[in-house]
Amino acid sequence: MLVIVQAMVFMVVLPSKIPRMKKLMLLILLLSTGVAANAQQIPALSAKQIIARTTAQDTVYIVNFWATWCPPCVAELPEFNALQQRYAGKPVKILLVSLDFKEDYPFKLARFLERKRMTPEVVWMTDTNPNVFIPLIEESWEGSIPATAIVHMRNKYKKFVEGSVTERQIATVVDKLLTE
Repeated sequence: MLVIVQAMVFMVVLPSKIPRMKKLMLLILLLSTGVAANAQQIPALSAKQIIARTTAQDTVYIVNFWATWCPPCVAELPEFNALQQRYAGKPVKILLVSLDFKEDYPFKLARFLERKRMTPEVVWMTDTNPNVFIPLIEESWEGSIPATAIVHMRNKYKKFVEGSVTERQIATVVDKLLTE
């Protein structure tokens, strides 16, 4: 909202000698910059860096591999918002790993996340060769998305699910891990 007010002031303050079309183009540029500045920061990480983020002994990790162009992935995203809310303040970390194309990172991805009001942390995976990154993440993974891993280092637990998941399915596993 502040960006819109700033843009309106900007339009009024601009000298009248500047043609209307140039003012309009400057306004569009200002507004688009403001939206990008308010969007979630999305780190670009390799598969090895993503794995390294799941090593704390006292934390249960829920790691989902997805993309904006994958309808089943997009359909299950609200489940991860619900899980984020359910486990707020508990030793549970949700990480959404985007497998979107390089040309969609970061702007299209950031706009998508803002529109969907996603609350879990999102990273974009830089690796593009599935023959390299899939075996690093899970040997049994055939490469389809969505795919979700639940990891708990203290219990030496790892469950990997190819296909869509629900909040209830994940919560059943996570609740058990938190009580062990």
